[in-house]
Amino acid sequence: MSDATFTCPDLSTFCRLDELGLEAVGQLLESDRAVLACRVTELDEWCRRCGCEGSPRDTLTRRLAHEPFGWRPTTLLVTVRRYRCTGCGHVWRQDTTGAAEPRARLSRRGLRWALEGIVVQHLSVARVAEGLGVSWNTASSAVLAEGKRVLIEDPHRFDGVKVVGVDEHVWRHTRRGDKYVTVIIDLTPIRDGTGPSRLLDMVEGRSKQAFKTWLAERPQAWRDQVEVVAMDGFTGFKTATTEELPDAVAVMDPFYADVLVMPMRCWLVLVGAVAGLVRSA
Repeated sequence: MSDATFTCPDLSTFCRLDELGLEAVGQLLESDRAVLACRVTELDEWCRRCGCEGSPRDTLTRRLAHEPFGWRPTTLLVTVRRYRCTGCGHVWRQDTTGAAEPRARLSRRGLRWALEGIVVQHLSVARVAEGLGVSWNTASSAVLAEGKRVLIEDPHRFDGVKVVGVDEHVWRHTRRGDKYVTVIIDLTPIRDGTGPSRLLDMVEGRSKQAFKTWLAERPQAWRDQVEVVAMDGFTGFKTATTEELPDAVAVMDPFYADVLVMPMRCWLVLVGAVAGLVRSA
């Protein structure tokens, strides 16, 4: 090539460790897994209590499941240095919140990979857990916590909502526990042609009270801006909408309209045809 476009190979950059404030210092590659030895790039040697400089005391190792490469589970062994303050004697360790949440078992990149795998690629939790090399419970708990942080705890997710969709969903296929949840979505982008729908919330149970309580928890200004509520044929959703959103128009979702109305139309056409045959006989 006439123009050099390559740089020196860098394992930290390739594995996106630089985004986590880490640097790879070693590797162990096996047929079924990869282990990367890492260190924290920031020294973090100043006391957080008195501001004096600390002296290195010892080190400990933190193990994190990272995003896989080539579908081979990748584990980070992060060496974390501990310091003792020369002034007040306080002991602390290097800050690793850039790499993972406190006490988390997945790195931030590993958590993002798992979330994208489930939401975008439609992978199962079991498949994601296999790719990360962790248990099903570990993967499920981490994804649920991150999904709640990204979606439920986002204060702006209710902004600009004018068209709401509500429906029930079967999520538990066992004999014990409520197997239904009420799903509330924002259909405003669909009506305006600006993008796909957005998930607003999921409420356990399928009843008028479940949807009514959720609506009552929203600010009055937000309820006043809702213009349309799309739903299935369940009367509980209709009643809750009438009581909590009296100015909104309740409409039936097009899917359920086709399911309920089209058979009726076919039946009326059949009856009319039979009546015509009888009259002409």
